[in-house]
Amino acid sequence: MAKVKITETVLRDAHQSLIATRMPREVMEPILDTMDQVGYNAVECWGGATFDACLRFLKEDPWDRLRMFKRHFKNTRLQMLFRGQNILGYNHYADDVVEYFVEKSISNGIDVIRIFDCLNDIRNLETAVKATKKEQGHAQIALCYTLGDAYTLEYWEKLARDVENLGADSLCIKDMAGLLLPQAGYDLVKALKRGTRLPIEIHTHYTSGMASMTYMKCVEAGADIIDTASTPFALGTSQPSTDVMVKAFEGTEYDTGLDLERLIKVSNHFTPYREECLKTGLMSTKVLGVNINTLKYQVPGGMLSNLISQLHQAGKDDKLTEVLEEVPRVRKDFGEPPLVTPSSQIVGTQAVMNVLTGERYKMVPKESHKLVAGEFGQSVKPVDPEVLRKILKPGEEPITDRPANHIAPQLAKFTEECRQWTQQPEDVLSYALFPAVAKEFFEYREAQQSGIAVKQADKENKAYPV
Repeated sequence: MAKVKITETVLRDAHQSLIATRMPREVMEPILDTMDQVGYNAVECWGGATFDACLRFLKEDPWDRLRMFKRHFKNTRLQMLFRGQNILGYNHYADDVVEYFVEKSISNGIDVIRIFDCLNDIRNLETAVKATKKEQGHAQIALCYTLGDAYTLEYWEKLARDVENLGADSLCIKDMAGLLLPQAGYDLVKALKRGTRLPIEIHTHYTSGMASMTYMKCVEAGADIIDTASTPFALGTSQPSTDVMVKAFEGTEYDTGLDLERLIKVSNHFTPYREECLKTGLMSTKVLGVNINTLKYQVPGGMLSNLISQLHQAGKDDKLTEVLEEVPRVRKDFGEPPLVTPSSQIVGTQAVMNVLTGERYKMVPKESHKLVAGEFGQSVKPVDPEVLRKILKPGEEPITDRPANHIAPQLAKFTEECRQWTQQPEDVLSYALFPAVAKEFFEYREAQQSGIAVKQADKENKAYPV
């Protein structure tokens, strides 16, 4: 067994999980050169919700942030999370948009693209994988881990075979809700190893308190890489601590070989920012503990906070338990999809509607309709026929082939619509994913640029009075 490798998540998933993706670049940049010397397998720093949060809340250009990372990481691979045909948004995009996004991600600095689909529908990964390979990137397919009758070891073994046949360079198990138990993790890795010769990476969250033990068992079973977070942004709904896992494997046959002194420097850098986040309330103590109910309801941390928010806005905070009990029922009705963006939001919102209206499927959001109509792909089990009848219009038939086959090319349209704000080719992609948010950001950027120009002119006038 070779040494286990570490992918560091502090620049993406760790702060997405603990502080809603709000870490600004000025907190990150001073420590990047040190991180580059640690020896990580990769640093996950982009994709997921970071793109949206940069534009919407931090008023940062996400592409500029990526270029900043690339300037500092000269020895370490940069990794992003990519939602298959959804890219980083919440709906499917045409193949030409997916291909262009992959091309620009890699040309701006990404080395590894972790590609997943919320239904584990391999057809929704094909375009992104081919595009990644064309651009000489590393295509990693992530399979969303979940529990249910259909999710047998044979299911995972077959999927691993399919992933290799699709041309992926590595395979990841993405356990977004912290459901993977230690022995189950051991058995799962063994099954994956029977299905593929690809390197196996394990990604989990500490939500249920199992993650470190699960990593130990997965590594013993032959997992090659684990995802961890720098200690100040570890545990709770984030990943296990990098420093702790490195120390735990030290001196064993799985020794990571990472420099613990440098890791401690990284932790020391992020500690004051963690304290600041706790002080301002940006980091809530609610996301730092262990919640064993995760194993009962299978609700990821982000989905739970979303449910609480929806109920609070409706003045129905007391209905949380009812909604949590309704979530597994809706999930079963919808074909037992894994609960990850966007399926988690769809199932959760439908559960809230069912409870608040007092009648199941009396109100059906358009996203629920899309899910059962096959617009996101095929679920592992068929949708309940009675639920399908309630939701679909009379005579409407669900899509059974690859959903993107039904989407005409979109890039030219987005390019034209975005023309007045375009300052770099990548702006078209920002607009394609989040039109309203991107437009607001572009206007903010123009105002800033005008402001800077005015200040410079003022200085010149003072220096050279007429």
